[in-house]
Amino acid sequence: MPDFDHSVLGTRQQISLGLDTFGDAPLDGAPGNHAETLREVVAEAVLADRVGVDYIGLGEHHRADYAVSAPDVVLAAIAGQTERIRLGTGVTVLSSDDPIRVYQRFATLDAVSSGRAEVQLGRGSFIESFGLFGLDLGDYDRLFAEKLDLFSALQHEQPVTWQGSIRAPLEGKLFALWQQVRRPEHAPFAGSLAFWGAMVLQGVGLHSSGEVTLIYGFATDAQPDGAFIATVHADAVRDVEYIE
Repeated sequence: MPDFDHSVLGTRQQISLGLDTFGDAPLDGAPGNHAETLREVVAEAVLADRVGVDYIGLGEHHRADYAVSAPDVVLAAIAGQTERIRLGTGVTVLSSDDPIRVYQRFATLDAVSSGRAEVQLGRGSFIESFGLFGLDLGDYDRLFAEKLDLFSALQHEQPVTWQGSIRAPLEGKLFALWQQVRRPEHAPFAGSLAFWGAMVLQGVGLHSSGEVTLIYGFATDAQPDGAFIATVHADAVRDVEYIE
């Protein structure tokens, strides 16, 4: 199969169609039915790839009614059986994970899938992961802000010096370096992983210039052809002008 030009997706010339799932599992039998549900998610993605769907997104949860607790592992299984479908999350709960490990896992997925990995980073609108992993829900905002800041630093794939309040400082450490085989032309960073930004809850600012700003996360700038570039603004809350 010839290389597919992912850069055309999401433009006026070619819309992008995708699927998103948490791996919903019927409560009658959960969590004993999670294994079957996960196999069905993989089969759904394989079929989607064959019929031309562009994207599959898996959401992370840690509860009986949703089977997908490790999206990157399921996406790796999908990668081995597909050729062109983009592989993403919706979302990865960064607040209760380690940003270095998240970056390593998805950069690895990106490498084995020939550049098809994407990741959306979220705070966690469902909060079960905080207690599960021994985190204080009172640190909800601080955990996300600092972990997003560290993750964005990793994107440049240079030795990272970083300091915050949630972990020991980093002094010139390089944790991953992968180069994509195929990289979308509109991807936001020079590094390997297509990071399209962080899902946030505070609000969305819509500007007359065509810019869309997600508070405390990232901004997306509408290009003339309708494609979007995600730009991380992890260290500041941007002023937002709401347009009716």
